[in-house]
Amino acid sequence: MPVAAADSFAKSSVAAIQEYSLLAGRAVGNLFSGPRYWADIFTQMDSIGAGSVPIVILTGFFTGCVLALQSETALQQFGAVSKTGSLVALSMVKELGPVLTALMVSGRNASGMASELGSMKVTEQIDAMRALGTDPTRKLVTPRLVATMFMLFFLTIISDAVGIAGGALVSVTLLGLNATAYLHSSYASLAYGNVVEGLTKAVFSGFIIATVGCFYGMRTEGGTQGVGHATTQAVVVSSVFIIVVDFLTSRLMIAIFGS
Repeated sequence: MPVAAADSFAKSSVAAIQEYSLLAGRAVGNLFSGPRYWADIFTQMDSIGAGSVPIVILTGFFTGCVLALQSETALQQFGAVSKTGSLVALSMVKELGPVLTALMVSGRNASGMASELGSMKVTEQIDAMRALGTDPTRKLVTPRLVATMFMLFFLTIISDAVGIAGGALVSVTLLGLNATAYLHSSYASLAYGNVVEGLTKAVFSGFIIATVGCFYGMRTEGGTQGVGHATTQAVVVSSVFIIVVDFLTSRLMIAIFGS
């Protein structure tokens, strides 16, 4: 019995990976042919981008504050408290900004995509779409993919900026650092490769959030209980994928830029 269960699990896992790859491939392929549903793309941009700004600002700001506060103790041992700006800027731009923004957007939007498409699936709206000659992948998945990748790029920039600002606030008001010195240190520490690394992670994370959320939504079964299960899976799987791809991207960028 355990052997049969393991065999069944392996087959279902391989089938799921195959289905996910085909869905992601079709969604990307739709970018190069018409028709294109621009109204849906802009609607998703508003929902994903503008709707996520408050939580991204709060997360980025307080992450920068905590970074500055915690780093002061460690840097003080080496007489390098003046390097707080460099530490906060590099941490936010290269790692924490892209990853935390992606995780916040994943929790908010991957779940939303899975529940929305899952509800459409169990109520047979997607089947009706096919019957009317509309490709559900082109109509439902591709607009969400484009919107998520595009908006997460700019949400990450916002998160980086407010994170550095939060670090500046703590450094100036609590640590007694000079604001000009902090900002100069932050700016001088950032290299071209650091910015490219952070924004590349944002684009990859946007791809993961949209494709995983839509994948679990499109394969929902079992009524409303299945919708809840798909929503949970979408958030968990996309979050794990984001962290794994973050490591792989970091390794690639270190190999390319050397830092």
